[in-house]
Amino acid sequence: MFTVCNPVRKLAKLTIGLTMAAFLAACEPGATGRGPSIDTSEPIPVALLVPSGSPQSGDAALALSLENAARLAMADLNNVNIDLRVYDTAGNPNTAAAVAQQAVADGAKVILGPVYAQAANAAGLAVLSKNVNVLSFSNNTSIAGGNVFVLGPTFDNTANRLVSFAGSQGKSSMVVVHSNDAAGQLGQAAIANALSGSRVGNAGTVGFDRSQQGVIDAVPAIKATVDSTGADSMFLTATTAGALPLFSQLLPEAGVTPGLVQYIGLTRWDIPSQTLELPGVQGGWFALPDPAKAQAYRVRYNATYGEAPHPISGLAYDGIAAIGALASQGKSNALTAAALTQNAGFQGVGGIFRLRPNGTNERGLAVATIQNKQVVVIDPAPQSFSGAGF
Repeated sequence: MFTVCNPVRKLAKLTIGLTMAAFLAACEPGATGRGPSIDTSEPIPVALLVPSGSPQSGDAALALSLENAARLAMADLNNVNIDLRVYDTAGNPNTAAAVAQQAVADGAKVILGPVYAQAANAAGLAVLSKNVNVLSFSNNTSIAGGNVFVLGPTFDNTANRLVSFAGSQGKSSMVVVHSNDAAGQLGQAAIANALSGSRVGNAGTVGFDRSQQGVIDAVPAIKATVDSTGADSMFLTATTAGALPLFSQLLPEAGVTPGLVQYIGLTRWDIPSQTLELPGVQGGWFALPDPAKAQAYRVRYNATYGEAPHPISGLAYDGIAAIGALASQGKSNALTAAALTQNAGFQGVGGIFRLRPNGTNERGLAVATIQNKQVVVIDPAPQSFSGAGF
C-alpha cells in the first residue's frame, strides 16, 4: 500500500546552485493556527504522496520525478533535516486517503501531494481531524481550503497577472473566449473575476464547444462582439493542444487580427514549441514562471538525474523549500496554517510563491509574447510580493 524510501541521499551541489529554500522575508511574528507542533532540532517527518501504481500512462515517471525533485530540494536546505517518506496512491482517492492516514500514524507532520484533485481532497479529509496540513500538487482551487492547499498554478493567478498587465498597457475593453467544458468555465470565471477588479472593462463573453465545428461556429460571434463593443483585447482559454491553433488561423481571416485586437492566452503558448511557428499567435501575450529560475532548475535536475524533469515536478521542490524555510526559523509552530501562509512567501523553482489562507496560491509570473517565432519576456516576473506585478 505504501513505500518508505531510503534516508536522505546527499546530492552534490552544482555550481549553478539554486538558493530556493530561502525566505524572502522573516516569518510573521507570532504565527499560530492549525497544524502540529514540531521539534526543529530533529529530522522533520514529511510524507510525499505520489501516483505510483496508477494505471494511467506516465504516472510512474511523474512519481519518480516528484521524488527526485523533493530530494533535490532537501540537498539545498541549510540546518534543516527532512525525514522524507514516500507513499504510493495509485492515483486513486481511496488509496490516497488510506496512505495519508498511514503517513500520519507513521509520524508525518505534513503531507506533500497527491497530484490529482480527488485524491488530494480525499487525503485532506482523511487527516483533517489529525491536525495535519496537505500541500497538494493539484491546481484545482475547488478542493482548496481547510487543511488542503494547492501548489499548482491556478487560472486565477494567471488571469490576475495578465489582466493587470493589459491595463498597464492601456487596454480598456476585453472579450473573453472560453470553451464550454468545466476547465473553460473555470477559466472564464477567473478572467471575469480579474476584470471586475481592474481598469479593463468586460466587453462580453463567447463560449465554444471543443470541436472543430464548435470553433468555426464561434468565430462570427467573436467578431460581432469585438466589432459591437470596440474591444481592444481578447482573452482566450483555448490551449495549444486544443482550439488555439484553429482560432489563431480563423480569427485573423475573419478580420479579428492581432494588429487590431491584442490576443491573450490563459495557458502557456510556448508548449509545445511548434506552436511558436503559427502566424496567428505572433504578438500574443501569455504568462510563465520566471524563465531564468525555471531553466536553472531544469539544468540542475538534468545534471543530477541524467534526464529532464517532469513539467510539474518543481512543485515537489517548492513544497520542500517552503517546509525547510519555515523549519529553519527553529519554531515549533513552523507547519501551522498561519506559518505556511505568511505573506512574504518563498522562493521556488519558477520564482516567488506564497500560500493563501483560503488554500490557493499566488505565484510571481513573467509576461511573454511571441516575436519572430521566439518567446520574448516583455514584463519580468516580480521578485517580491511588494514589487511590480503584484
